Amino acid sequence: MRLSFGIKTSQIGLTYQDILRVWRDADQIPLFEHAWLWDHMVPLRGDVRGAALEAWTLLGALAAQTQRLRLGVMVTSNRLRNPALLAKMAATVDVISGGRLEFGIGAGGSQLPGAPEALTAIVRREFEAYGVPIVPAGAAIGALAEACTLIRRMWTEDDRFDFSGRYYQLRGAVCEPKPLQRPHPPVMIGAGGERMSLRVVAEHADVWNCPARTAAEFQRKSAILDEHCAAIGRDPAQIVRSLQVLVPPGDPAATRAQLLELIDAGATHLVLAPVTPWPDRPARWLADEVAEPVAAQLTRD
Repeated sequence: MRLSFGIKTSQIGLTYQDILRVWRDADQIPLFEHAWLWDHMVPLRGDVRGAALEAWTLLGALAAQTQRLRLGVMVTSNRLRNPALLAKMAATVDVISGGRLEFGIGAGGSQLPGAPEALTAIVRREFEAYGVPIVPAGAAIGALAEACTLIRRMWTEDDRFDFSGRYYQLRGAVCEPKPLQRPHPPVMIGAGGERMSLRVVAEHADVWNCPARTAAEFQRKSAILDEHCAAIGRDPAQIVRSLQVLVPPGDPAATRAQLLELIDAGATHLVLAPVTPWPDRPARWLADEVAEPVAAQLTRD
């Protein structure tokens, strides 16, 4: 598949103007094809009172302030919003953007058996503050699968419909206006669980965002996703393989080497997330120091 680069601005400690400047700059850099936000209601570490702008309202504002970039949330927590409401929100953002939405979604935080206390505390910090029940991982993944089904139906069905699932029940569901993109915006699913989560990716995703830390881990999980696709009769080549790469300001050469390893392992949708403190004009810096040299080396090779 064709290689693409994007940029992600996590909202921790940033103002609207901070983020808008980066997105407007990236909108003028052709190498960056997509831009992303982060979906948490509070900072996950440090002072819980720190600034953390809500992702979907911010995305709507950025959609109105950009012209070219495809845009989305990497990835929306299915635990934080009712999926029928989320389908309506996403359709609205697609309309505002002129059909540029990439719809990212994941299971969200849950109770993981044997998880370190530090990880459990992060989930509690956010969910308890907003009154969100913390459910077992299996329930969160099951709810994600139902959410993907009903969201797609809301985007594509003209008649009102009922939905009777284990986790969600709708009566007379309708979503108007529909997204501009037909049949619907591309669906990105962020997932790493090899048994249940990647099965949902095989069934529902156009793009898979993998949380792997290394190229070897990504390659192993990607092979497992291929197996899930084979089990349901889907061509695994239909699913774009995506990774987010954190980019510290001090060593762009290390990031370039990491990207080349990931590309060699099969990743084609690469999202660069600059780590604060940002350099001046972070989008331009990422293009000059990271993305453009990688693209040039691939062309030479």
